[in-house]
Amino acid sequence: MSSRQVAVMPEFLPLPPVGRRFTGGQPVRLGDTDPLGRLRPDAVARYLHDVANDDWDDTDVDTGDMWVLRRTAMRLGPGGRWPTLGEHVAATTWCTGIGAAWAERRTDLSVNGTVLVETAGLWVPLDGTGRPRRIHPEFKRIYGESAQGRKVSGRVDLPDVPTGVIARPWPLRRVDLDVAGHVNNAASWTALVEVAEEPVSSAVLIHHGPIEWGDDVTLVTVAGQLWLLANGQVRVSGRYELMG
Repeated sequence: MSSRQVAVMPEFLPLPPVGRRFTGGQPVRLGDTDPLGRLRPDAVARYLHDVANDDWDDTDVDTGDMWVLRRTAMRLGPGGRWPTLGEHVAATTWCTGIGAAWAERRTDLSVNGTVLVETAGLWVPLDGTGRPRRIHPEFKRIYGESAQGRKVSGRVDLPDVPTGVIARPWPLRRVDLDVAGHVNNAASWTALVEVAEEPVSSAVLIHHGPIEWGDDVTLVTVAGQLWLLANGQVRVSGRYELMG
């Protein structure tokens, strides 16, 4: 199988001894859980959006950027399980690298001081027209110390789709659209929830381009991998591993 067919899991760097970090939190609610009360991956993706926005708002800096996720990876942490219904989740986030027009953010989800879920996201700032823009100097000033000079690449290869896959329509819902008129990145994680037969231990999704209202979307799957195609073109690719 070609490496261009596989979404690669990034490195999960530990919390640095210095630099900015931010912690938010919320209880696991009914709408975020599976039938057994475990926090779903698509809910984790929403948590990441929320705590990242809360972190940036807490800086009291306004650069006019709108940040979107290009790649999101998550895996079970030392606790070895997903948070469950009613547990209070503390989400601690920090910057682990900065590139020319992208940045990497790590976020740990903890319950009672134990890290249950580790995540790593590659974020891209957009201007008011939805176009990518270079990292603002204020961002580097605020997060540069925690990034510790680490530079990250924004390159994500467009994957091939192998033969022998299963394809089915993936209907779009208006509730999945965001302020940019695209399907929200967190909503793409519902495809993983749909195809994974059991809870996952790790997963990574890469967003190669936007899915827009009116697109003809197809969900393509093979064991441990998935793709979302819009009008025949790959827009999302991912891979996952199931819990043993």
